[in-house]
Amino acid sequence: MINNENDVKKQYAKADNLSTRISIHDKYSTNKTGFANWIYSNYRIEPGMKILELGCGTGSMWKGQEALLENCGRIILSDFSEGMVETARAAIGEHANLEYRVIDIQNIPFEDETFDAVIANMMLYHVPDLDKGLSEVRRVLKKTGNFYTATYGEHGIVEFLASLLSEYGVQDTASKAFTLQNGARILGTRFREVELLRYEDSLAVTDVDDLVDYAYSLGGMTSLAGIPRETLKEVFRNNMKDGVLSVPKEYGMFVAK
Repeated sequence: MINNENDVKKQYAKADNLSTRISIHDKYSTNKTGFANWIYSNYRIEPGMKILELGCGTGSMWKGQEALLENCGRIILSDFSEGMVETARAAIGEHANLEYRVIDIQNIPFEDETFDAVIANMMLYHVPDLDKGLSEVRRVLKKTGNFYTATYGEHGIVEFLASLLSEYGVQDTASKAFTLQNGARILGTRFREVELLRYEDSLAVTDVDDLVDYAYSLGGMTSLAGIPRETLKEVFRNNMKDGVLSVPKEYGMFVAK
């Protein structure tokens, strides 16, 4: 489990692990809408709005969203990791209204009520002091603004893979600090209105090598490093049906006001 700032910096210093995880979703997701497209379809961003994204990662979720980027009056894409910020810059490029910054959600360097919308997707479970982070989000968000934050549920991919590999001592140690199950309660301490939107999806994996790469990239399971690659492949192959391994996914997004 990634449970402190040094662990987070190490895990996300380079884009390799995150890119591996993104690629398996692109290749095997059964919902062809795409998680990123679904997320963007739920944003309410009007022309000229000021937007802050915290934890932009590789920036891959913004690919194909040039119209939305150009629609913003000002948009800041930020991440805790300098390496991720540079990866995002290389992926998205420069725009007149776009700025890249290294920002810690626990100390956002902007004045009160600066932004019409704040985005923090798939990252709140990494924040050491989540209450402080949410307090900062609430501070820089306009009173009429929206906070968008996607996350995973507790009964998705990691739980499934850990169950398949339990005889080898593998356990699900993914952070449960902010999930679909507890996120509404947590956000409710800082926001008056919280809505949960669920994204229905799964993986239909046909090449177990891809799933092995994905499993090794995760920070949410114990003991994988000591299990040979061929062992993982055999376990996954033995659970395939008609050449497909069906893997449950549990993802969604909160919209807080």
